[in-house]
Amino acid sequence: MKAITIPEPGGPDALVPSDVDTPEPRSGEVLVRVAAAGVNRADTMQRQGLYPPPPGESEVPGLEVSGTVEALGADVTGWAEGDEVCALLAGGGYAEYVRVPATQLLPVPAGVSLADAAALPEVACTVWSNVFLTANLQPGETLLVHGGSSGIGTMAIQLAKAVGATVAVTAGTPAKLDACGALGADILVDYREEDFVERVKEATDGAGANVVLDNMGAKYLDRNVAVLATSGRLVVIGLQGGRVGELDLGVLLAKRAAVVATSLRARPLAEKAAIVAAVREHVWPLVEDGVVRPVVHSRHPLAAAAEAHRELEASGHIGKILLTVG
Repeated sequence: MKAITIPEPGGPDALVPSDVDTPEPRSGEVLVRVAAAGVNRADTMQRQGLYPPPPGESEVPGLEVSGTVEALGADVTGWAEGDEVCALLAGGGYAEYVRVPATQLLPVPAGVSLADAAALPEVACTVWSNVFLTANLQPGETLLVHGGSSGIGTMAIQLAKAVGATVAVTAGTPAKLDACGALGADILVDYREEDFVERVKEATDGAGANVVLDNMGAKYLDRNVAVLATSGRLVVIGLQGGRVGELDLGVLLAKRAAVVATSLRARPLAEKAAIVAAVREHVWPLVEDGVVRPVVHSRHPLAAAAEAHRELEASGHIGKILLTVG
């Protein structure tokens, strides 16, 4: 089959279209013929040699796909050849075929095209597991999302609004902020021109954000703690602004607040299965009702994966970038 490989770490041109063996589904897995794959920041880190796949997983990048069930491994129930699905992966998505644990499959939601469904698994599982399962966002609370126009940001806005929360976002251009507002964000902060701590506190009568979803890490750590409300929860899911920061425990203690850092890719299969099941129960009905939708910025053919990575790293996109296969 055709797949994108990384013979040597490097820039976007390190992504090389290659012929590789088609994987065989193991017990509990299915083989999916890929229609499209989502492009994620984690893929760019893997390309640079900074984020290797978990042991035993495919070296091919790609953490989410949509497509059609091609074959079933032993002990798989509930799925049949020909089913249209999307899936959360530990790797292997930039290819014509990928093997997937059956517990990480989701049906393509009604009203969403097969290709666009590839924009859903990673962001839906990331947002639901972090904002709702970990941080327990409640109706009437305020969520602050950094990078509101990203794939994760656009999903977080929609899901938080669907449960009755107020949403604040940061983004770096008027166009991105406009897109966030169109999705329902209430408080729009241009991080290049404004202090998000001041803006969020002003908009919440001094209370601050109950939950912060952060992709920056060290660069924003002190201000993220400053913007937290009493009993607030900061969830760090990315390190674009660095790994090591100074945490004022006195401020955290006074607020009775919490800081949590999580990742999704390397979680045990049982944890991923529970997250996928929760997404199917809670998020998929919202998608099928049109309350939540995938936001797709662009589509590139699989062989143009390098161009897709350049576009992602230029950070001008709003929503998801996809690779189409076939």
